[in-house]
Amino acid sequence: MQIVWELLLLVAGFVLLMKGADWFVEGASGIADRFGVPQLVIGLTIVAMGTSLPEAAVSISAALNESAGITIGNVLGSNILNVLVILGLTAVICVIPVQKSTVKYEIPFTIGITVLLAVIGLTDHTVGRLDGLLLWALMIAYLLYLLKMAKNGQALQGEQKEEKKRALWMLLLMVALGAVMIVFGSDLTVDSATVLAQILGMDDRLIGLTIVAFGTSLPELVTSVTAALKGKTDIAVGNIVGSNIFNILFVVGTSALITPVEYSGNFMVDSFTAMGAMVLLMLCVLRKKKISRAGGAIMLVCYGAYFVYLIR
Repeated sequence: MQIVWELLLLVAGFVLLMKGADWFVEGASGIADRFGVPQLVIGLTIVAMGTSLPEAAVSISAALNESAGITIGNVLGSNILNVLVILGLTAVICVIPVQKSTVKYEIPFTIGITVLLAVIGLTDHTVGRLDGLLLWALMIAYLLYLLKMAKNGQALQGEQKEEKKRALWMLLLMVALGAVMIVFGSDLTVDSATVLAQILGMDDRLIGLTIVAFGTSLPELVTSVTAALKGKTDIAVGNIVGSNIFNILFVVGTSALITPVEYSGNFMVDSFTAMGAMVLLMLCVLRKKKISRAGGAIMLVCYGAYFVYLIR
């Protein structure tokens, strides 16, 4: 009977996520159009941070409860899923063009901070408060870069196609309600999926790197697929790259400022997988500035291989 109840909660969580993501993308892209901000910038900021709220909530809550060890598994697992599963699946559905600035700046930056996190963590198996300050300093630098991008994007305002305009208060309400539904739906999904996994006898590490990581990445999955289907592909790519940056710099950085975060040696393979996923993304977009269906399929196959490693 408990399995049936948890399955019902799981379905309810999915429904909240799907509708919440739909409203969130609609509201965020409407705000971008109204203020002449490029879709890419909205994807890298509002959408990326909004859909990373579950990772932030889980990790910061764990740090406050002196269980900071869950932070690394959650962030690494989510970042791997974001690229290999979410971008992979989105690209299989719809070929994704990628902005030159994303290829030139954001993806290399994400590779760099993924390597930095691994070096910091695997050196002494701890991400300390000084490391947290460094990650936060990089976060501020990244936000300043986005601010510069947004200012440069004002010149593009006149080129944007005319669409049916919604009132600003309606757009803001859609973003707010969408974010609440995304977070609540994600929590519901993670909790029920975790209970189901425990009933089926899965261990804590596997739950953290798969069920919890997948659950907290569901907003990115639903939002990216929804954005791609609506033709907002800059939001789809910007959302994933921005979320990975936000997960490392803000989520790990903030958790480390609260309490030193344990970085177990068992995460070595996961660290290299996270780096490899970003390098694969770079290789997929380097020449033609797009993620093809073949590239998406390769990403999904790579995650399949990693998943087999996890459950072996």
